[in-house]
Amino acid sequence: MKIKYLIVGAGMSGLAFANFIDSDDYLILERESEIGGWCKTVKKDGFVWDYSGHFFHFKHPDIEAYLRKRMPADEVSTVEKCSKILYKDALIDFPFQKNIHQLAKDDFIECLYDLFFRDELAATFDASSFKGMLYEKFGRGISEKFLVPYNEKLYACDLEDLDRGAMGRFFPFADIEAIVRNMRLPDNASYNATFTYPKNGAIMYVNALASEVDPDKIWLDHALVNVDLKRKIATLSDGRTIGFEHLISSAPFDRLLSICGVAPAPGIFSYNKVLCFNLGFDKKGMEDVHWVYFPEKKYSFYRVGFYDNILAGASEQGDAASSRMSLYVEVGFAKDAEIDIASVKAQVLADLKEAGVIEDHQLVADHHVVLDPAYVHITEDSQAAFEQLSSMLSLCNVETIGRYGGWTYCSIEDNIVEARALATKFNTLEALDLSV
Repeated sequence: MKIKYLIVGAGMSGLAFANFIDSDDYLILERESEIGGWCKTVKKDGFVWDYSGHFFHFKHPDIEAYLRKRMPADEVSTVEKCSKILYKDALIDFPFQKNIHQLAKDDFIECLYDLFFRDELAATFDASSFKGMLYEKFGRGISEKFLVPYNEKLYACDLEDLDRGAMGRFFPFADIEAIVRNMRLPDNASYNATFTYPKNGAIMYVNALASEVDPDKIWLDHALVNVDLKRKIATLSDGRTIGFEHLISSAPFDRLLSICGVAPAPGIFSYNKVLCFNLGFDKKGMEDVHWVYFPEKKYSFYRVGFYDNILAGASEQGDAASSRMSLYVEVGFAKDAEIDIASVKAQVLADLKEAGVIEDHQLVADHHVVLDPAYVHITEDSQAAFEQLSSMLSLCNVETIGRYGGWTYCSIEDNIVEARALATKFNTLEALDLSV
Protein backbone atom coordinates (compact mmCIF):
# COMPACT_ATOMS: atom_id res chain seq x y z
CA MET A 1 0.00 0.00 0.00
CA LYS A 2 1.31 3.44 -0.92
CA ILE A 3 -0.14 6.83 0.03
CA LYS A 4 0.80 10.22 -1.38
CA TYR A 5 0.17 12.08 1.90
CA LEU A 6 0.47 10.06 5.09
CA ILE A 7 -0.77 12.27 7.95
CA VAL A 8 0.22 11.41 11.51
CA GLY A 9 -2.28 12.63 14.10
CA ALA A 10 -6.01 13.36 13.84
CA GLY A 11 -5.87 16.54 15.89
CA MET A 12 -6.51 20.04 14.58
CA SER A 13 -3.28 20.16 12.56
CA GLY A 14 -3.68 16.82 10.82
CA LEU A 15 -7.36 17.32 10.08
CA ALA A 16 -6.71 20.85 8.81
CA PHE A 17 -4.06 19.59 6.38
CA ALA A 18 -6.49 16.99 5.07
CA ASN A 19 -9.11 19.73 4.62
CA PHE A 20 -6.90 21.94 2.49
CA ILE A 21 -4.88 19.47 0.43
CA ASP A 22 -6.21 19.17 -3.15
CA SER A 23 -5.85 15.42 -3.25
CA ASP A 24 -7.90 12.41 -2.22
CA ASP A 25 -4.75 10.34 -1.89
CA TYR A 26 -4.18 10.75 1.84
CA LEU A 27 -4.52 8.72 5.02
CA ILE A 28 -4.62 9.91 8.64
CA LEU A 29 -3.12 7.72 11.35
CA GLU A 30 -4.35 8.29 14.91
CA ARG A 31 -2.98 6.26 17.81
CA GLU A 32 -5.98 7.03 20.04
CA SER A 33 -9.52 5.68 19.66
CA GLU A 34 -10.91 9.19 19.07
CA ILE A 35 -9.98 12.17 16.94
CA GLY A 36 -9.03 15.56 18.42
CA GLY A 37 -5.66 15.12 20.11
CA TRP A 38 -5.75 17.26 23.26
CA CYS A 39 -8.81 19.04 21.86
CA LYS A 40 -11.30 16.46 23.13
CA THR A 41 -14.53 17.02 25.03
CA VAL A 42 -16.04 14.97 27.86
CA LYS A 43 -19.71 15.03 28.85
CA LYS A 44 -20.62 13.66 32.25
CA ASP A 45 -23.73 14.10 34.39
CA GLY A 46 -24.76 17.21 32.49
CA PHE A 47 -21.30 18.82 32.58
CA VAL A 48 -19.32 19.65 29.43
CA TRP A 49 -15.54 19.59 29.86
CA ASP A 50 -12.48 19.64 27.61
CA TYR A 51 -9.01 18.19 28.02
CA SER A 52 -8.15 21.45 29.80
CA GLY A 53 -9.62 24.76 28.67
CA HIS A 54 -9.58 25.32 24.89
CA PHE A 55 -10.85 28.75 23.99
CA PHE A 56 -10.55 30.11 20.47
CA HIS A 57 -9.12 33.56 19.68
CA PHE A 58 -9.43 34.04 15.94
CA LYS A 59 -7.17 36.51 14.17
CA HIS A 60 -8.13 35.21 10.72
CA PRO A 61 -11.83 35.78 9.96
CA ASP A 62 -11.68 33.37 7.03
CA ILE A 63 -10.54 30.53 9.32
CA GLU A 64 -13.33 31.23 11.79
CA ALA A 65 -15.87 31.44 8.97
CA TYR A 66 -14.63 28.13 7.54
CA LEU A 67 -15.21 26.39 10.87
CA ARG A 68 -18.48 28.10 11.77
CA LYS A 69 -19.95 27.18 8.38
CA ARG A 70 -19.51 23.53 9.31
CA MET A 71 -21.17 23.84 12.74
CA PRO A 72 -24.78 24.35 13.89
CA ALA A 73 -25.80 27.99 13.47
CA ASP A 74 -26.30 28.68 17.19
CA GLU A 75 -23.48 26.48 18.51
CA VAL A 76 -20.84 29.09 19.32
CA SER A 77 -20.95 31.69 22.08
CA THR A 78 -18.75 34.80 22.03
CA VAL A 79 -17.39 35.77 25.44
CA GLU A 80 -15.71 38.93 26.71
CA LYS A 81 -12.93 37.55 28.88
CA CYS A 82 -12.83 38.24 32.61
CA SER A 83 -9.73 36.80 34.26
CA LYS A 84 -8.40 37.42 37.75
CA ILE A 85 -5.38 36.69 39.93
CA LEU A 86 -5.72 35.56 43.54
CA TYR A 87 -2.87 37.18 45.45
CA LYS A 88 -2.78 37.32 49.25
CA ASP A 89 -6.46 36.35 49.41
CA ALA A 90 -7.57 39.23 47.18
CA LEU A 91 -8.62 39.15 43.53
CA ILE A 92 -6.91 41.59 41.17
CA ASP A 93 -7.29 41.97 37.44
CA PHE A 94 -5.05 40.17 34.97
CA PRO A 95 -2.40 40.94 33.81
CA PHE A 96 -0.62 41.46 37.11
CA GLN A 97 1.95 43.93 35.78
CA LYS A 98 -0.73 46.36 34.60
CA ASN A 99 -2.74 46.20 37.81
CA ILE A 100 -0.21 46.56 40.61
CA HIS A 101 -2.22 49.59 41.81
CA GLN A 102 -4.87 47.10 42.98
CA LEU A 103 -2.43 45.54 45.45
CA ALA A 104 -2.15 46.47 49.11
CA LYS A 105 -0.24 49.75 49.55
CA ASP A 106 3.11 48.24 50.60
CA ASP A 107 3.10 45.71 47.77
CA PHE A 108 2.12 48.38 45.26
CA ILE A 109 4.93 50.74 46.34
CA GLU A 110 7.46 47.89 46.22
CA CYS A 111 6.41 46.86 42.71
CA LEU A 112 6.38 50.43 41.43
CA TYR A 113 9.76 51.27 42.96
CA ASP A 114 11.38 48.12 41.60
CA LEU A 115 9.85 48.79 38.19
CA PHE A 116 11.47 52.22 37.96
CA PHE A 117 14.85 50.97 39.19
CA ARG A 118 14.78 47.60 37.42
CA ASP A 119 18.05 48.28 35.54
CA GLU A 120 20.02 47.96 38.79
CA LEU A 121 18.88 44.33 39.12
CA ALA A 122 18.65 43.18 35.52
CA ALA A 123 22.42 42.91 35.08
CA THR A 124 22.55 40.13 37.71
CA PHE A 125 20.47 37.78 35.52
CA ASP A 126 21.09 36.10 32.20
CA ALA A 127 19.28 38.41 29.78
CA SER A 128 18.83 35.57 27.29
CA SER A 129 16.66 33.56 29.71
CA PHE A 130 12.95 33.89 30.34
CA LYS A 131 13.61 34.70 33.98
CA GLY A 132 16.18 37.33 33.05
CA MET A 133 13.68 38.91 30.65
CA LEU A 134 11.10 39.20 33.45
CA TYR A 135 13.48 41.00 35.79
CA GLU A 136 14.74 43.16 32.95
CA LYS A 137 11.26 44.29 31.91
CA PHE A 138 9.43 44.45 35.23
CA GLY A 139 11.88 44.49 38.15
CA ARG A 140 12.00 42.36 41.29
CA GLY A 141 8.59 43.11 42.85
CA ILE A 142 6.35 42.25 39.89
CA SER A 143 8.58 39.32 38.93
CA GLU A 144 8.74 37.69 42.35
CA LYS A 145 5.13 38.31 43.36
CA PHE A 146 3.58 36.86 40.21
CA LEU A 147 5.53 36.36 36.99
CA VAL A 148 8.23 34.03 38.29
CA PRO A 149 6.23 31.84 40.72
CA TYR A 150 3.26 31.49 38.38
CA ASN A 151 5.35 30.48 35.38
CA GLU A 152 7.48 28.12 37.49
CA LYS A 153 4.26 26.33 38.49
CA LEU A 154 3.08 26.25 34.88
CA TYR A 155 6.31 25.11 33.22
CA ALA A 156 7.50 23.02 36.20
CA CYS A 157 11.10 24.11 35.67
CA ASP A 158 13.64 26.81 36.48
CA LEU A 159 12.78 29.78 34.27
CA GLU A 160 16.47 30.41 33.67
CA ASP A 161 16.35 27.27 31.54
CA LEU A 162 13.84 28.84 29.12
CA ASP A 163 14.54 31.25 26.29
CA ARG A 164 13.49 34.88 26.82
CA GLY A 165 11.01 34.56 23.97
CA ALA A 166 9.55 31.25 25.14
CA MET A 167 5.96 32.56 25.09
CA GLY A 168 6.28 34.76 22.01
CA ARG A 169 3.29 36.98 21.29
CA PHE A 170 1.29 35.32 24.07
CA PHE A 171 3.19 37.04 26.85
CA PRO A 172 1.32 40.20 28.01
CA PHE A 173 4.09 42.79 27.78
CA ALA A 174 3.55 46.29 29.16
CA ASP A 175 5.94 49.25 29.41
CA ILE A 176 6.04 51.74 32.30
CA GLU A 177 3.82 54.19 30.48
CA ALA A 178 1.12 51.56 29.92
CA ILE A 179 1.34 50.36 33.52
CA VAL A 180 0.96 53.86 34.95
CA ARG A 181 -1.79 54.81 32.50
CA ASN A 182 -3.73 51.71 33.51
CA MET A 183 -4.03 53.10 37.03
CA ARG A 184 -6.48 55.72 35.75
CA LEU A 185 -7.71 54.33 32.43
CA PRO A 186 -8.02 50.53 32.73
CA ASP A 187 -7.05 48.67 29.58
CA ASN A 188 -6.37 44.99 30.21
CA ALA A 189 -6.88 43.88 26.64
CA SER A 190 -4.73 41.00 25.46
CA TYR A 191 -4.59 38.67 22.45
CA ASN A 192 -7.57 36.75 23.87
CA ALA A 193 -9.71 39.61 25.23
CA THR A 194 -12.63 38.08 23.33
CA PHE A 195 -12.93 34.38 22.71
CA THR A 196 -15.46 31.94 21.35
CA TYR A 197 -16.53 28.64 22.82
CA PRO A 198 -18.98 26.01 21.54
CA LYS A 199 -21.89 25.02 23.77
CA ASN A 200 -20.96 21.37 23.30
CA GLY A 201 -17.24 21.83 23.89
CA ALA A 202 -14.13 22.35 21.80
CA ILE A 203 -14.66 19.03 20.02
CA MET A 204 -17.20 20.86 17.86
CA TYR A 205 -14.34 22.72 16.14
CA VAL A 206 -12.59 19.39 15.61
CA ASN A 207 -15.79 17.90 14.19
CA ALA A 208 -16.09 20.86 11.81
CA LEU A 209 -12.77 19.91 10.23
CA ALA A 210 -13.53 16.20 10.38
CA SER A 211 -16.77 16.78 8.46
CA GLU A 212 -14.68 17.42 5.33
CA VAL A 213 -12.59 14.26 5.75
CA ASP A 214 -13.58 10.83 4.46
CA PRO A 215 -14.00 8.78 7.67
CA ASP A 216 -12.52 5.76 5.89
CA LYS A 217 -9.30 7.77 5.55
CA ILE A 218 -8.94 8.14 9.35
CA TRP A 219 -7.44 5.03 10.94
CA LEU A 220 -8.05 5.16 14.68
CA ASP A 221 -6.03 3.02 17.10
CA HIS A 222 -3.15 2.94 14.62
CA ALA A 223 0.12 4.23 16.00
CA LEU A 224 3.18 4.96 13.91
CA VAL A 225 6.08 2.94 15.33
CA ASN A 226 8.82 3.19 12.72
CA VAL A 227 9.73 5.24 9.66
CA ASP A 228 12.35 4.16 7.16
CA LEU A 229 13.41 7.57 5.86
CA LYS A 230 15.45 6.19 2.97
CA ARG A 231 12.76 3.84 1.62
CA LYS A 232 9.85 6.08 2.72
CA ILE A 233 8.06 3.25 4.45
CA ALA A 234 6.02 3.64 7.65
CA THR A 235 5.40 0.73 10.02
CA LEU A 236 2.23 0.74 12.13
CA SER A 237 1.48 -0.73 15.54
CA ASP A 238 -0.40 -3.65 13.95
CA GLY A 239 2.66 -4.59 11.90
CA ARG A 240 1.47 -3.46 8.48
CA THR A 241 3.60 -1.14 6.39
CA ILE A 242 2.65 1.83 4.23
CA GLY A 243 4.75 3.54 1.61
CA PHE A 244 4.42 7.30 1.34
CA GLU A 245 5.51 10.18 -0.83
CA HIS A 246 5.08 12.76 1.94
CA LEU A 247 4.66 12.26 5.66
CA ILE A 248 2.97 15.11 7.56
CA SER A 249 3.37 14.73 11.32
CA SER A 250 1.88 16.62 14.25
CA ALA A 251 3.27 14.07 16.72
CA PRO A 252 5.62 15.45 19.41
CA PHE A 253 8.86 16.17 17.62
CA ASP A 254 11.09 14.23 20.02
CA ARG A 255 8.93 11.13 19.62
CA LEU A 256 8.91 11.45 15.84
CA LEU A 257 12.70 11.59 15.88
CA SER A 258 12.80 8.35 17.84
CA ILE A 259 10.36 6.71 15.40
CA CYS A 260 12.61 7.83 12.53
CA GLY A 261 15.73 6.48 14.24
CA VAL A 262 17.22 9.92 14.86
CA ALA A 263 18.84 10.51 18.25
CA PRO A 264 19.19 14.18 19.31
CA ALA A 265 21.37 15.28 22.21
CA PRO A 266 19.95 13.98 25.52
CA GLY A 267 17.56 16.39 27.21
CA ILE A 268 17.52 18.87 24.34
CA PHE A 269 13.74 18.60 23.90
CA SER A 270 12.23 19.10 27.33
CA TYR A 271 8.65 19.82 28.34
CA ASN A 272 6.23 19.61 31.24
CA LYS A 273 3.12 17.57 31.93
CA VAL A 274 -0.17 19.02 33.13
CA LEU A 275 -2.69 17.12 35.21
CA CYS A 276 -6.12 18.58 34.48
CA PHE A 277 -9.05 17.87 36.78
CA ASN A 278 -12.56 18.59 35.54
CA LEU A 279 -14.80 19.02 38.56
CA GLY A 280 -18.58 19.41 38.79
CA PHE A 281 -20.19 20.69 42.00
CA ASP A 282 -23.77 20.74 43.21
CA LYS A 283 -24.16 24.52 43.25
CA LYS A 284 -22.71 27.73 41.90
CA GLY A 285 -19.62 29.46 43.16
CA MET A 286 -17.83 32.53 41.88
CA GLU A 287 -19.86 34.52 39.35
CA ASP A 288 -18.77 36.12 36.06
CA VAL A 289 -15.04 35.33 36.21
CA HIS A 290 -13.83 32.88 33.55
CA TRP A 291 -10.50 31.83 35.01
CA VAL A 292 -8.26 32.69 37.96
CA TYR A 293 -4.46 32.49 38.20
CA PHE A 294 -2.80 31.27 41.41
CA PRO A 295 0.88 32.28 41.71
CA GLU A 296 1.36 31.43 45.38
CA LYS A 297 3.08 28.15 46.17
CA LYS A 298 0.61 27.30 48.90
CA TYR A 299 -1.82 26.31 46.13
CA SER A 300 -1.01 23.16 44.17
CA PHE A 301 -2.62 24.43 40.94
CA TYR A 302 -1.67 27.38 38.79
CA ARG A 303 -5.02 28.06 37.10
CA VAL A 304 -8.71 27.35 37.60
CA GLY A 305 -11.31 27.88 34.87
CA PHE A 306 -15.08 28.21 35.30
CA TYR A 307 -16.99 26.46 32.51
CA ASP A 308 -20.33 27.40 34.09
CA ASN A 309 -19.53 31.10 33.72
CA ILE A 310 -18.12 30.64 30.22
CA LEU A 311 -21.28 28.81 29.19
CA ALA A 312 -23.64 31.19 31.02
CA GLY A 313 -26.62 31.86 28.80
CA ALA A 314 -25.94 28.93 26.49
CA SER A 315 -29.40 27.43 25.98
CA GLU A 316 -27.97 23.99 25.18
CA GLN A 317 -26.76 23.71 28.76
CA GLY A 318 -30.04 24.81 30.31
CA ASP A 319 -30.40 24.98 34.06
CA ALA A 320 -27.55 22.52 34.62
CA ALA A 321 -24.93 25.06 33.57
CA SER A 322 -26.52 27.99 35.36
CA SER A 323 -27.10 26.31 38.71
CA ARG A 324 -23.93 24.26 39.23
CA MET A 325 -20.22 25.11 39.29
CA SER A 326 -18.10 23.43 36.62
CA LEU A 327 -14.31 23.80 36.85
CA TYR A 328 -11.10 22.82 35.18
CA VAL A 329 -8.05 22.84 37.44
CA GLU A 330 -4.49 22.62 36.11
CA VAL A 331 -1.43 21.33 37.97
CA GLY A 332 2.02 21.34 36.36
CA PHE A 333 4.62 18.56 36.70
CA ALA A 334 8.10 17.87 35.38
CA LYS A 335 8.19 15.50 32.39
CA ASP A 336 9.57 12.59 34.42
CA ALA A 337 7.38 13.09 37.49
CA GLU A 338 5.31 10.18 38.77
CA ILE A 339 1.82 11.44 39.57
CA ASP A 340 -0.38 10.01 42.32
CA ILE A 341 -3.77 11.07 40.96
CA ALA A 342 -5.75 10.38 44.14
CA SER A 343 -3.29 12.29 46.33
CA VAL A 344 -3.18 15.30 44.01
CA LYS A 345 -6.97 15.34 43.73
CA ALA A 346 -7.33 15.44 47.52
CA GLN A 347 -4.83 18.30 47.70
CA VAL A 348 -6.61 20.19 44.90
CA LEU A 349 -9.95 19.96 46.70
CA ALA A 350 -8.35 21.15 49.94
CA ASP A 351 -6.66 24.04 48.12
CA LEU A 352 -9.88 25.04 46.37
CA LYS A 353 -11.48 25.33 49.79
CA GLU A 354 -8.51 27.27 51.18
CA ALA A 355 -8.75 29.66 48.24
CA GLY A 356 -12.48 30.18 48.77
CA VAL A 357 -13.44 28.69 45.39
CA ILE A 358 -15.55 26.06 47.16
CA GLU A 359 -17.16 26.22 50.58
CA ASP A 360 -19.75 23.58 51.49
CA HIS A 361 -19.99 22.43 47.87
CA GLN A 362 -20.42 18.75 47.12
CA LEU A 363 -18.44 17.19 44.28
CA VAL A 364 -20.96 15.36 42.07
CA ALA A 365 -18.87 14.51 38.99
CA ASP A 366 -15.22 14.52 38.01
CA HIS A 367 -12.77 13.56 35.29
CA HIS A 368 -9.01 13.87 34.88
CA VAL A 369 -6.43 13.69 32.13
CA VAL A 370 -2.64 14.01 32.07
CA LEU A 371 -1.47 16.10 29.13
CA ASP A 372 1.92 14.64 28.22
CA PRO A 373 3.44 16.72 26.74
CA ALA A 374 1.69 19.97 27.69
CA TYR A 375 4.04 22.97 27.31
CA VAL A 376 7.34 22.49 25.51
CA HIS A 377 10.41 24.19 26.98
CA ILE A 378 11.72 26.58 24.35
CA THR A 379 15.45 27.26 24.62
CA GLU A 380 18.13 28.48 22.23
CA ASP A 381 19.48 24.93 22.05
CA SER A 382 16.08 23.35 21.37
CA GLN A 383 15.29 25.91 18.67
CA ALA A 384 18.63 25.35 16.95
CA ALA A 385 18.25 21.57 17.16
CA PHE A 386 14.70 21.75 15.84
CA GLU A 387 15.72 23.86 12.86
CA GLN A 388 18.54 21.50 11.98
CA LEU A 389 16.64 18.24 12.46
CA SER A 390 13.33 19.36 10.94
CA SER A 391 15.22 20.57 7.86
CA MET A 392 16.87 17.18 7.61
CA LEU A 393 13.51 15.43 7.86
CA SER A 394 12.07 17.75 5.22
CA LEU A 395 14.78 16.60 2.80
CA CYS A 396 13.34 13.12 3.37
CA ASN A 397 9.80 14.37 2.62
CA VAL A 398 8.80 14.43 6.29
CA GLU A 399 7.15 17.67 7.45
CA THR A 400 6.42 18.50 11.10
CA ILE A 401 3.58 20.84 12.08
CA GLY A 402 1.55 21.94 15.10
CA ARG A 403 2.46 22.92 18.65
CA TYR A 404 4.26 19.66 19.34
CA GLY A 405 5.37 18.81 15.83
CA GLY A 406 6.80 22.33 15.55
CA TRP A 407 8.06 22.36 19.16
CA THR A 408 6.63 25.79 19.85
CA TYR A 409 4.06 27.84 21.76
CA CYS A 410 1.08 28.64 19.56
CA SER A 411 -2.70 28.76 19.38
CA ILE A 412 -5.04 26.23 17.82
CA GLU A 413 -5.79 28.74 15.08
CA ASP A 414 -2.03 28.98 14.39
CA ASN A 415 -2.03 25.22 13.83
CA ILE A 416 -4.80 25.51 11.24
CA VAL A 417 -3.05 28.38 9.47
CA GLU A 418 0.24 26.47 9.37
CA ALA A 419 -1.42 23.30 8.06
CA ARG A 420 -3.25 25.28 5.40
CA ALA A 421 -0.02 26.97 4.29
CA LEU A 422 1.75 23.62 3.95
CA ALA A 423 -1.17 22.15 1.99
CA THR A 424 -1.20 25.23 -0.26
CA LYS A 425 2.50 24.75 -0.97
CA PHE A 426 1.92 21.16 -2.07
CA ASN A 427 -1.15 22.18 -4.11
CA THR A 428 0.93 24.82 -5.92
CA LEU A 429 3.76 22.41 -6.64
CA GLU A 430 1.26 19.86 -7.93
CA ALA A 431 -0.42 22.44 -10.18
CA LEU A 432 2.98 23.40 -11.60
CA ASP A 433 3.90 19.73 -11.93
CA LEU A 434 6.88 20.35 -9.64
CA SER A 435 5.97 17.93 -6.86
CA VAL A 436 8.67 15.55 -5.70
